[in-house]
Amino acid sequence: FFLLLFILPFAAVAIDLPRDFVKAQRGQFTQGGMVVLHLQNATRVSLNGEALPQIDGRTVLGFGRDSALNHELAFQRKGKRQYVAIKLKPRQYDIQRIDGLPPAMVTPPDEEWPRIIAQGKLKKKARAIATTQRGFSEGFVWPTRGRITGVYGSQRFYNGDAHRPHFGIDIAAPRGTPVTAPAAGTVTLAEPDMYFEGGLVFIDHGLSVTSAYMHLDSLTVKVGDKVKRGDVIATVGSTGRSTGPHLDWRMFWRGARLDPALLAEGNPDQ
Repeated sequence: FFLLLFILPFAAVAIDLPRDFVKAQRGQFTQGGMVVLHLQNATRVSLNGEALPQIDGRTVLGFGRDSALNHELAFQRKGKRQYVAIKLKPRQYDIQRIDGLPPAMVTPPDEEWPRIIAQGKLKKKARAIATTQRGFSEGFVWPTRGRITGVYGSQRFYNGDAHRPHFGIDIAAPRGTPVTAPAAGTVTLAEPDMYFEGGLVFIDHGLSVTSAYMHLDSLTVKVGDKVKRGDVIATVGSTGRSTGPHLDWRMFWRGARLDPALLAEGNPDQ
């Protein structure tokens, strides 16, 4: 029995993980980033002491908008163990101010809160689904084409009051523009009339990676549907709390909200 135990030095974003344990990797070690690992046979890995599940030798990890910068990966295979200290690249976020909104668009009326609370539980339940699909590992493409009008992590002020950060990418496009699945998965939520999001679809891509699509005009999928990358799931709209036709695309890994722009290649207006 041979035990190898040491710490690698800190690095930022471009971190080459040890080849004894990792065949290939994709993604960025940064706040809002997601990293997919293709592990060597019989390799186990944990993040900050918590074991990461895997499917067909592939696993995934992610970091939220305000994630701590220092983390630790631990690999183990055939009696060897190696700890890798990770230092994330910090992010700076835009500040956006939107004035002149009707009060009901900023603070929901009291009578709407029972509905909002019930819908929040529905969303939380859908995001908790963690299957062993491999859609997360195939790479993501933009779900629609248009001009980016809102970016991940930006802090928004509505009528002068600070609100929670924006956790998605807003893509302006004409009403009725098709929205497609950016990767394979299973639909876990398909609701046409959510208070905040309007038309809303969740897709589970496996191992706690979930994508969300908001303000949809029409939905073409239902809960339980299997989709492939490029399948039409809905159309762009301006439903819910929206100021114009656009798609708000969001990504989650466990409880972390990720930056979709780091997952998809290129730009949606190209």
